[in-house]
Amino acid sequence: MTHVNRLASSHSPYLLQHQHNPVAWYPWGDEAFARARERNCPIFLSVGYAACHWCHVMERESFEDPAIAALMNQHFVCVKVDREERPDVDQLYMTAVQSITGSGGWPMSVFLTPDGRPFFGGTYWPPHSRHGMPGFDRILQAIAGAWHERRAELLTQADALTQHVREILAGPSPETTDDAVSPSLEQLEQAVNRLRRVFDPTHGGFGGAPKFPHVIDLELVLRMWQRTGEQQLREILTRTLDCMAAGGINDHLGGGFARYSVDARWLVPHFEKMLYDNGLLTGIYLRAAQALGRKDYADVARQTLGYIVRDLSDPAGGFHSSEDADSEGEEGKFYVWMRDELQRELGADRGDLFCHVYGVTEEGNFEGHGQNILHLRRPLRDLVKELLGNTSAGDDEIAAAIEQLRQSREHLFHVREQRIRPGRDDKVLANWNGLAIDSLALGGATLQEESFLEAAQRAADFILTTMRGPDQRLLHAFRRGTAHLTGYLEDYAYLLEALVTLVECSGLHRYLTAARELADQLLEHFSAPGGGFYFTAADGEPLLARHRDWLDQSTPSSNASAASALWRLGHLCGEERYLDASRAALHGSASALQHQSAAAAKMLTVLDWQIGPTETWTLEGGPLSERIRATQAFFSISRPRVLWSWNAEAPATSSLMLVRCSGNTCQAPLVDQAAFDFLLGPAAKH
Repeated sequence: MTHVNRLASSHSPYLLQHQHNPVAWYPWGDEAFARARERNCPIFLSVGYAACHWCHVMERESFEDPAIAALMNQHFVCVKVDREERPDVDQLYMTAVQSITGSGGWPMSVFLTPDGRPFFGGTYWPPHSRHGMPGFDRILQAIAGAWHERRAELLTQADALTQHVREILAGPSPETTDDAVSPSLEQLEQAVNRLRRVFDPTHGGFGGAPKFPHVIDLELVLRMWQRTGEQQLREILTRTLDCMAAGGINDHLGGGFARYSVDARWLVPHFEKMLYDNGLLTGIYLRAAQALGRKDYADVARQTLGYIVRDLSDPAGGFHSSEDADSEGEEGKFYVWMRDELQRELGADRGDLFCHVYGVTEEGNFEGHGQNILHLRRPLRDLVKELLGNTSAGDDEIAAAIEQLRQSREHLFHVREQRIRPGRDDKVLANWNGLAIDSLALGGATLQEESFLEAAQRAADFILTTMRGPDQRLLHAFRRGTAHLTGYLEDYAYLLEALVTLVECSGLHRYLTAARELADQLLEHFSAPGGGFYFTAADGEPLLARHRDWLDQSTPSSNASAASALWRLGHLCGEERYLDASRAALHGSASALQHQSAAAAKMLTVLDWQIGPTETWTLEGGPLSERIRATQAFFSISRPRVLWSWNAEAPATSSLMLVRCSGNTCQAPLVDQAAFDFLLGPAAKH
C-alpha cells in the first residue's frame, strides 16, 4: 500500500509532489506547531516550488530515503511550504537563512523552535557528506543532539536571530526615513552607473554565470536612455535583448524564456519556465520595440505571449505558474535535439541549413552525448548568408531560406509536442497573473493583436470574479475550482498595474472601476506608518515579523509596484489621495534607495515617473474605429511618463479630439487629422 502523508489534501502541486514521501510532512499551520509544542521538539521547515530542479533532487535523494525519513520523523515535526503559495513565510525564513549563510535559494531548509523562531538553516544538502558539503543525515543528527544537550544555547541563538530578522524586515523607521536623503535624479544616475560597471559588453546582461535576465534593471536602463539619450545605455539594452533572444534561454520553437542561463552567454538555460519571467520579459521587448522601432523585438514579444496563451492557460481562466526543467527525470530532455534526429525530420538539405543556423553539431553543446540546445550564434540573416555565400546570394534566395527555416521550426515544434512534456504547476496566482495580464494588454495594443488583448481581459475578469473572498478582497491562489489564501501586497500591486494598462489599451472603464476598488482596499489594509505598505494585510496571519518589501527580487518590489500603479491611476482618474500615497511610498523608500539602489530599480522607475513631467493624453469623441486607430497610433511609439485615457464605450460623435494635460495645465485640443498627425509624429521622447 502506498504511503500517504498529510500533504495529500493540499491544493499546491508542489506539496502534492511530496504526499507519498515516507516523511510525516505537515502543511504550514496550527496543527504542525501544536504537535511540535506537544512533542517539545524542533520543526524542520522545507520550502520550495514545483518547477525547482534542486527541490526535486533533494526529494529524490533525502525525502524518499527511508533511513533519512526515519531520522526526520523521530526528531522533528516536518513542515512543507510552497514558496509561491506562501511568499510571506518564504521571505521571513529566507531572511534568516541569508543571515546565517550569506546566501539563499531553494530548496530552503530551516530548523525552528516549536513557536517558529529560526536557529539554523541552509539550502540544498546532499543526503550524505560529499565534495566538502555536510550530509543531511549528519545535520539532522547534530541538530537533534544539540536540542537535547545544548537547548538553552539554541534558544538563545533563536532569540538573537529572530531579533535580527525583525530588524531587517522592519526596514527604516519613519524617523530614519525623515532624516534620509530625499529621492533625486542623482540616484537614477548612480543606479545606472552601477549597471554600467557590471554590464557584460560581449554577451549582454549583468555580471557573469549564472546569468539572470534582470528585466527590472533593463526597464530602468530604457527609461534613462529615453531621458538622457546616452548611447551607452542604448547599447546595454540592445546588446542584452539581442543576446537573450538569440541564446538557448529563448525557446526558438515554441516561444517563452527559461528562468536563467547557467553560463555567461545565455546558451545553456535552467530549463524551467516561469509565468512571471515571461510576463516581465515580454514587457521589456515590447517597450524596446516601441522605443527603437525594432520589428525583431516585437516578434520575440509575440512569440512569448503566444507561449503564455497556448501553454499556460487554465481552462477556468487565468494562467498557470510554471513548467518544470525536467521531463522523464532528465533536465532539459523535452527541449534538446540530436543532429541525426533533425536530419531525419527535415531531410539532408533543410537539415543542413537548420543545423548551421541553430548551432547544432554532432558533438552537441549540452552535457555531452550529442545533445543540442538550439541557439543563434549571430543574427539569423547573417547565418543564412554565410551558408549560401555572402557574394552570390540574392535577396530572394535569402528570403526563401528564411521562410524554409520558419517552416522547419513549425514542423519541429509539432514533432516536439509528441514528446512527454515537463510537469506543470497548474495553480493560478493573482500576483503573477497580474504581470502576464499587463504584458498581454500592452502586446494587444502594440502588436495590434486583438487575441492578446482578449486573453488579458479573460484573465482579469477571472481574477476579479472568481479569486475574491466573501468581502470582495483578493485571494492569492486558485487551483481546480478552489480559490484560497488571503491576498498579499504583490497580488494587489501587480494586478492594479495590469488593470491600469488594460484601461489604457482597451478603453473599457469597468477596469477603471475595478482598479479604484482594489486601490482603496490596498490603502485600507496594507498602509504602513512613514509611507509605503506592508507585504501582508493588517488582519493576515501573524508571523514573527510584518515587513515592507522595498527591494526587487526576480519580480518587482511590491511597494514599488504599488507606488507605480497608484501614481498612474491617480493621474488617470484625477484622485489626489492615490498620488499622495505614491509620493509617501517613494519617500518611505528613501533610505533603501540611498543605501541599496542596486536592488531598487522598480522604485527608481517610480522616481522617474514622479520627477516627470507626467502627462495624461485624453481622447474624446469620434467614431469607435477612429478611437481604436488613434490608440494603435499612441502605442506604436514609446511615450514614457505619458498616460492614455479613452473610452471605447462612449457614444460616437463626428469629431475626434485629443487633449494633452500635465499637472494642472492642458494644451489646446487637437482635432481629427491634427490629433493623428501628432500621434504619428516623432514623439519618442515625452
